[in-house]
Amino acid sequence: MSTPYPFTAIVGQDDLRLGLLLNAVSPAVGGVLVRGEKGTAKSTAVRALAALMPEVAVVPGCRFSCDPASPDPACPDGPHAEAAGVARAARTVELPVGASEDRLVGALDIERALSEGVKAFEPGLLADAHRGILYVDEVNLLHDHLVDLLLDAAAMGASYVEREGVSVRHAARFLLVGTMNPEEGELRPQLLDRFGLTVEVSASRDTDERVEVVRRRLAYDDDPEGFAARWAEEENALQERIAGARALLSRVVLGDGVLRQIAATCAAFEVDGMRADIVMARTATALAAWAGREEVTADDVRQAALLALPHRRRRNPFDAPGLDEDKLDQTLDEAGPQENSDGDDDPDPGPDGGGDGGGGGGVPPQADGEDRTPPQPPQGQGSEGDSPSPAPEGSPDAPGRPAGGEQQPVAAAEPFRTKMLSVPGLGEGAAGRRSRARTEHGRTTGARRPEGALTKLHLAATVQAAAPHQHARGRSGRGLVVRRDDLRQATREGREGNLVLFVVDASGSMAARQRMSAVKGAVLSLLLDAYQRRDKVGLVTFRGKEAEVALPPTSSVDAAAARLESLPTGGRTPLAAGLLKAHDVLRVERLRDPSRRPLLVVVTDGRATGGPEPVALAGRAARLHRSEGTASVVVDCESGYVRLGLAGELARELGGTAVTLDELRADSIAGLVKDVTAAGRAA
Repeated sequence: MSTPYPFTAIVGQDDLRLGLLLNAVSPAVGGVLVRGEKGTAKSTAVRALAALMPEVAVVPGCRFSCDPASPDPACPDGPHAEAAGVARAARTVELPVGASEDRLVGALDIERALSEGVKAFEPGLLADAHRGILYVDEVNLLHDHLVDLLLDAAAMGASYVEREGVSVRHAARFLLVGTMNPEEGELRPQLLDRFGLTVEVSASRDTDERVEVVRRRLAYDDDPEGFAARWAEEENALQERIAGARALLSRVVLGDGVLRQIAATCAAFEVDGMRADIVMARTATALAAWAGREEVTADDVRQAALLALPHRRRRNPFDAPGLDEDKLDQTLDEAGPQENSDGDDDPDPGPDGGGDGGGGGGVPPQADGEDRTPPQPPQGQGSEGDSPSPAPEGSPDAPGRPAGGEQQPVAAAEPFRTKMLSVPGLGEGAAGRRSRARTEHGRTTGARRPEGALTKLHLAATVQAAAPHQHARGRSGRGLVVRRDDLRQATREGREGNLVLFVVDASGSMAARQRMSAVKGAVLSLLLDAYQRRDKVGLVTFRGKEAEVALPPTSSVDAAAARLESLPTGGRTPLAAGLLKAHDVLRVERLRDPSRRPLLVVVTDGRATGGPEPVALAGRAARLHRSEGTASVVVDCESGYVRLGLAGELARELGGTAVTLDELRADSIAGLVKDVTAAGRAA
């Protein structure tokens, strides 16, 4: 087994280390989610924590790590007779992003269950992680059905495996630790709320600190055992401090004054439910124990808020985690004196008071007044009265501006709820919530012979296959004689996620201020819908003489919203270039992920200018998409009394459907394009 990197050798990352250590002191805090860019020691720190965790006593031979002091009465390996327990190190179990359901929860031997009535159960990762750490790297990329299983286990403290009336239950209480890069997509709100704390990490910009990181890493790679030995004394001291804090934890007093501050803070930041209050109380208590105190102070409450609340105040996918620290200080100041009449302790940390409390603090203050509000496009540059008049309909340039001049980005209109756009047919892509697909989860539609391991038994089909052979197999008892060839896999139909590729016209004809604002609002609305349906999204824009990939296909809807925010407009309309660039993106994605079906959303007024025969070239580019069967919809942004209907013609060339911007904003898109017509289907 390789020697892990010592926890105490990690340079900087105070928030990350503090969040993990508080969970080691008090597992009831509920785990930690580590958010940050790649290469910031997220995984290294989590794996290093295992060496610091106290040992656990387990029943000898129990595969489910039962506590000998109070064994689980429903343990599949039980009942356990009274016996002395054995001590072992707490486990850190890693859940791979691509793990199967059986690998996570365990598997039943269906053949033995049917023929012998025996519950032959092979434990999964949830059983291995009981009373230890369950670590999920890239947790935001975890498949939805695995997320559902994690949520159930985290909520109930137990895992249930049920197959055709045969069920097994075992305890599954673990410390959930996840790491993620926000650029690759966000977590579902239900799973996000299950993490007690969240910390943001980033690479240091201090030269000396970066030098020390490289020096230590190179030394570790050259001689892992020797490097660990040099840090053994610090590791032992930290382990002893954790043990001491655990012993002190039960004696820490959570007074009414600080409890009122906790409640006032959660109310002020309008977090959902009561879990935030409970987590803050447990975190503040752990902070006091970590500092060696027997009483929680206002500094502990402030630190707990910075760790426990940022991810709970997200109101929609475009909100960035974080807290307004001025508001936090004001809330603590207002709530503190009401319950602090003895005058011994001042619960108000003040605007500059204690945020250090043991190092770190969830989300650090934003430099230069950086705003941590949802990514909304800027409200223009300067006052609206100083802005030039918008360009008239069809004109690429505003009055007084040079031909082809670029205009400043404008704010998006308020996003609205859209109904579903779906790709026709039956796909086999990644689980999601958009188009019909054959999946491992959903309603049963038939049966087939299993290819590989059996995952979902179709009981009726299995019995029907085995029944004709019972006499030949010498059946004599009540049980059905089942062979491997009799087993039938249930085929199921559910929903898949798609690749939604936006092709947005940013030319001068789209540059009228109100019009572009409405366009951005419509695209933001569709991005929000894509987030909820677990799609990948990409963004291609075209203006002037060319098109560009503003955002390659990604699971991060936040990144797409940020690109849309800064989208400038102006110049001619190279529609063909935009469609050809989209074709290149889709061609690469088909090679990379052939099972994920694309949905092309073209946002334009249909005009094509610039270059020789721009209209004919755009038509040929559109027919190229149609020939490859790409499902498409054109959002018609043309406005005014006189309409040329060019977007509708483009939709016909694509073999898709056109919907006006007004109809999109009226929340009636699903009535018009409930099923996007596939290319060639209408032909």
